[in-house]
Amino acid sequence: MSPKQYRQTTSKKAVKEDRVKRERQKRLRTILLVVGGALVVVLGIFAINYFTGQGQAQVAQSDIVVITPKARPQVDGHSMGDPNAPVKIIEYSDFQCPYCKQFADNTEQALIDNYIDTGKVYFTYHSMGNFVSENIGKGTESQDAAEASYCASDQGKFWEYKDILFANALGEGQGYFALPRLQKMAEALGLDMTQFNDCMKSNKYLNQVKQDYADGIAAGVTGTPSFIINGELVTGAQPFSFFQEKINSILASGG
Repeated sequence: MSPKQYRQTTSKKAVKEDRVKRERQKRLRTILLVVGGALVVVLGIFAINYFTGQGQAQVAQSDIVVITPKARPQVDGHSMGDPNAPVKIIEYSDFQCPYCKQFADNTEQALIDNYIDTGKVYFTYHSMGNFVSENIGKGTESQDAAEASYCASDQGKFWEYKDILFANALGEGQGYFALPRLQKMAEALGLDMTQFNDCMKSNKYLNQVKQDYADGIAAGVTGTPSFIINGELVTGAQPFSFFQEKINSILASGG
């Protein structure tokens, strides 16, 4: 082999080795980037779960808002008023829904004072306990709270439990309706805790909550709160004036 040929062969070999080296380095960088990215994602998920868990644990251990129970006429489970009243209102609600809380805080008492207590309206509450989890994806707290309200109903305290739930509805999917807090609310209302805990543990009312949700969907409910007023669907946390006009119109027409 001549010196020239030797130099050419050596040069080609060096170029090939350099190319192989660069490709190896490129693959290594790609692997490191992939591994590093995956590690960042894993650490991010861990941090979110950790701090969310810490936050929910703090919420669960925090004090609850205590209520003064409201007087309600002719209570029967989750209904109130005269069953023979000319106007029937069915509410479909979700305990984590801020607009449902708005209705409970601002409108319900006026309905009680002006129409339910006077025998003109019969009012029934149904929980859309799966609405937030099904449509917004924020866990099962709405469902758990709905089950708890029915467990309280076994002891004649549905409406009181409904009120304390809304008083403590301070955010969606943040642990405000975690089981320890649901138990604290039951204790605050003086419920028999053995009976309440057995009811919750057995999921006694899970099928009832699911049925309420299915009934609401079948009735055309697409958001909470929604109301069926003598068969007519009304959506949203309407002010008392709206209900007043609607009820008076029905009463004037003879039902």
